Amino acid sequence: MIQVIEDSSEQPICPYCEKDINRVNASKVKSLFGVRYLYSCGHCRKVLGVSHRKGFWMG
Repeated sequence: MIQVIEDSSEQPICPYCEKDINRVNASKVKSLFGVRYLYSCGHCRKVLGVSHRKGFWMG
């Protein structure tokens, strides 16, 4: 089992520029199957991840 600990004192770092992540840019991307968001580092602007918000019909 993996334990998740919420700790706001820990500051994550960007895997690319290795600076503290204190700002994340979010860009809305239109898609045929819903809305996606692209997240990037506030310093180097490299992509950290992409999320997908499902509509009510997608479960």
